[in-house]
Amino acid sequence: MAEKLKIELITPYRKVLSEEVDEITANGALGEFGVLPGHAPFLTSLKIGELAYKQDGKVHHLAVNWGYFEVEDDKVTVLVETAERADEIDLERARTAMGRAEEALKTLSPEDHNFRVAEAALERAVIRVQVAGKAKS
Repeated sequence: MAEKLKIELITPYRKVLSEEVDEITANGALGEFGVLPGHAPFLTSLKIGELAYKQDGKVHHLAVNWGYFEVEDDKVTVLVETAERADEIDLERARTAMGRAEEALKTLSPEDHNFRVAEAALERAVIRVQVAGKAKS
């Protein structure tokens, strides 16, 4: 059994991460999960949420937006629409986006197509605020 996992995290715009890590946690479509070296192969979709990994005793946090997570032979491939490290997130911008989304939801009915768009925007902003708060931890 390998002692490390190789993680490659890629967005349509850039490779965000290529590291050897000790463990990974993420939010899949069916809930939060964790992966350690030697994990059985699997593929799942990711929802808006936090992806965290432990490397040499330190935990690193990223906000991710929709995608796929695959484990095979101690290699983890993560393909997501967007990914931001905790220390890259502009906290004020995230809070502003959260406020905008909350205001939009107040004026829309659940049947309105834009309701779901505003709901997703709120979910992304909340995750970004939460992950940004972990930048120094």
